Amino acid sequence: MKRMPVMNDEVPEEGDFDAGRARGEFDHVTPEDFIRGNGHGNPPGWLGSDEINRVRGEVPIAYVCVVPVRTDEFGRITRIGSLLHVTDDGSVERALISGRVLFHETLREAIARNVSKDLGDIALPVLPISPQPFTVAEFFPTPGVSEYFDPRQHAIALCYVVPIAGDCRPQDETLDVEWLDPHDEKIDVFLQQMGNCHGGIVRAALRWAGI
Repeated sequence: MKRMPVMNDEVPEEGDFDAGRARGEFDHVTPEDFIRGNGHGNPPGWLGSDEINRVRGEVPIAYVCVVPVRTDEFGRITRIGSLLHVTDDGSVERALISGRVLFHETLREAIARNVSKDLGDIALPVLPISPQPFTVAEFFPTPGVSEYFDPRQHAIALCYVVPIAGDCRPQDETLDVEWLDPHDEKIDVFLQQMGNCHGGIVRAALRWAGI
């Protein structure tokens, strides 16, 4: 009887997409590849637009969502950060740092890669000691299923508050990074200007931090 190839001694289920992969296929991949790229374009495990659109129609997608903050010497949040970017209709919108978790990537690596992608290599994020998020935001493509809506996909976003210790140099599609004191009277307007239901994630972060 011919044996089915497996990875990591796991017995694959019917239709398991890993069943045909050779053992050791990813031995050459390092965490640095995910954080900085491997010098040959996108990081390992990156899906093209056609492929990710197909996957989005079939399975939930795992994301990390980062609330960037500045803190004082006692670890108290003094500023909440938001990214400014241009939407498809040409308007400018606030957003948090978010992105997919790639295949073979740890949550810490996903956080570091996405912060670097949006804020630059010298942002110096203070990565969480524990991979446990402060909340999980479940995005559905159907309005009304949850408070989080994404017409593109069913996404599960693990949300983290990440202090930024370095200098921010907006990268990729980010135009600028703006910071606001969470106690400022303009905080409600600040959160209302956030798209993709990110304002609700920031409110949950502030409650989690006792603000």
